[in-house]
Amino acid sequence: MIGISKLYCGQVEPSDALRYGRHSKALPAHLLQFSADKKPVVVWNMTRRCNLKCVHCYAKALDSEDAGSRTSDAIGTDAAKAMIDDLAAYGAPVMLFSGGEPLVRADLAELAGHATARGMRAVISTNGTLITPQKAKELKAVGLSYVGISLDGGEDVHDRFRAVPGSFRKALEGIENCQAEGLKVGLRFTVNRRNVGEVPKLFALIRDLNVPRICFYHLVYSGRGSELIKEDLSHAETRALLDLIMDETRALFEAGMEKEVLTVDNHADGPYVWLRLAREDPKRAAEVFELLQFNEGNSTGRGIGCISWDGAVHADQFWRNHSFGNVLERPFSRIWDDPDIPLLSMLKDKKPHVKGRCARCRFLNICAGNFRARAEAVHGDIWAEDPACYLTEKEITA
Repeated sequence: MIGISKLYCGQVEPSDALRYGRHSKALPAHLLQFSADKKPVVVWNMTRRCNLKCVHCYAKALDSEDAGSRTSDAIGTDAAKAMIDDLAAYGAPVMLFSGGEPLVRADLAELAGHATARGMRAVISTNGTLITPQKAKELKAVGLSYVGISLDGGEDVHDRFRAVPGSFRKALEGIENCQAEGLKVGLRFTVNRRNVGEVPKLFALIRDLNVPRICFYHLVYSGRGSELIKEDLSHAETRALLDLIMDETRALFEAGMEKEVLTVDNHADGPYVWLRLAREDPKRAAEVFELLQFNEGNSTGRGIGCISWDGAVHADQFWRNHSFGNVLERPFSRIWDDPDIPLLSMLKDKKPHVKGRCARCRFLNICAGNFRARAEAVHGDIWAEDPACYLTEKEITA
């Protein structure tokens, strides 16, 4: 996760993170990525059921109307509370409730409240269409920190991606309902060739709807997203995207609208921001380089983990072909720190294991080799270079 507004527009200084000792439990949410201990943010895909049929769903969610006969939520309410107790005691700072669509579970608010009562931050990732005024009120009452609502562009493009007419308008209603209850809400946007032209519309939306935060996700080749590999941006297109995001973010700041803008799932973005700042503002570039070293790049298997709907533990929510155990059989805390799980241990420090361009890149300490899921999907080798890295040979060796 690369904070474009934090880095490029100077929202955060290195001293901001150092003030809290860089401890994940002490850091405010907007500084969590700069923690030193990297206690994992845990994504729980609490159900595989969903009311939409998104073409790029990494979880390959199932239609909630007919999924009942084919799947169930293996982790019930009581087992989920025990799992949350273990995560809280372990020191995981954030519980991200995801799916499928988490709001199809009737116990979402109860479980989110259990997480906040145990000292964790609770956030949800949702399509937004099921957030009624009453549901927003329930989520606010249990102390939910943040609601991330996924959009894929304007109405026509979004509804085409979601395969359900009217989903765009329902998502906007969800945003309005959150705002009415004082719930912090932000947008999530997964970029590919089918919707990259919608990026300016997303910036217009956060301005016009007074939404304080937006995350632009690079495509990860997993789930139904693996069928969109050919729809990923070229390296040149990705560079143009980053420049556009920086330009749009700067324009908002100069207009007095300081939004939080982040890019996610391609850690080449950090060096790219630094390279641009090195040309434009060398003093700020030096501060950004220090922050990027705090960030440490890809945190799969270290600062982020995933628990699937069946209880399986994964290194992150996109990389499901490797499982390290099951929370229904063994607590997450014991699985996560088990030195006898070779791949999980190697992911704690990827630098000695990556190959190709990654191994000789001068930015390895601030990127950590980027995404292993993409490397494996394209090269069949976990430790190969990430094919989505768009930095040039000159840039990585200068």
